[in-house]
Amino acid sequence: MDIADTKIEAGAVCFAIQYRDNRDAANSDQGVSIQVVGNQDGNLVELLRFDCFDQNPHYHYGPQNKNERIFMDKTTTGNPLGWTLKQLRTRLPQMIQRAGYDDIAGSLDPDLVASKLDELEACGRELAAKERKTVIHNRGDEVIEAGNIKFGLEFREIPRINDRGLAIHVLSDVAGQEIELLAFDCFENRPHYHYGTRNKDIRYAWDKTVAPDPLKWTLDQFKDGKLPSMVRRAGYPAVADAIDANLVVRTVTGDVEPRALAIRAANAK
Repeated sequence: MDIADTKIEAGAVCFAIQYRDNRDAANSDQGVSIQVVGNQDGNLVELLRFDCFDQNPHYHYGPQNKNERIFMDKTTTGNPLGWTLKQLRTRLPQMIQRAGYDDIAGSLDPDLVASKLDELEACGRELAAKERKTVIHNRGDEVIEAGNIKFGLEFREIPRINDRGLAIHVLSDVAGQEIELLAFDCFENRPHYHYGTRNKDIRYAWDKTVAPDPLKWTLDQFKDGKLPSMVRRAGYPAVADAIDANLVVRTVTGDVEPRALAIRAANAK
C-alpha cells in the first residue's frame, strides 16, 4: 500500500501514520495504521506495518518483500495501538531485522527513535479518537417496545445509491439517551446490517444466495434468541444482560414481524 502522508522522521526510519476505514470491504474494519519506513537502495520501502484495527488487528514484517502477517490476540495484547507503541519502543531493531533489513536495523539511533515515538503516540491517540467512522440513522417511523429494547421500523428510499427496503433499528436507552445498537438494512440491491452504529459500526453484507430474504433472516435471528449476543457484540453488555428474551420473541412474533411485512408489502413495486 502507499506510504501515508503524515510522516515523523526518526533518522534511519520514519513513521507514517493514517486512519484506515475498510467498512465497505467484505470484512468491515477500521483503525489506526502505522508504517515503519526506511531507505533501501535509494528507494523508500515499508519495513513494517501495524494495522491497529477494531476486529482483526495485525502487523506485517516486510510488506514489500516477505509480507509475513501476524494477527494480534486482543485478549492478551489489549488495545492494539497501545501494544504496537510498546513494541516500537522495545523491539523495533529486532522486528526490522526479521523483516529482512539488517542494515537499517543496525543504523537506528535509539535516543532519536524514542523521542519521536512520543510524537507518534500523541498523533495515533488523536487519530483513534477523532477519525472513527460511525453512522447515524433515523429511529424509525414506527417504534415497538419490548422491555429495555425498542424496534424502529422504517422503509428507506436512497436514490443516491439506487436502493430501497425495510430497515429495522434496534434501540435502547443508554445513560439516559436513546442509542441505536443494531441496524438491519434489508435493501433490495445491497442489503447489510450493522453492529454498534454509534460505536464501532461493524458492517456485514448479506449473501442473498444463502439468505435470499434479508428481512426474514433478521426476524429469524430475533425469534431464535440471538438478540442478546448481537447486542453484546455491538458493545453494550449491560443492555444485553437486561434483555427479556421471552418478551422479545413474543413482541417480534406478535407485533414486529406483521408490521414489518405489511410496510414492505405497501411499498412493493
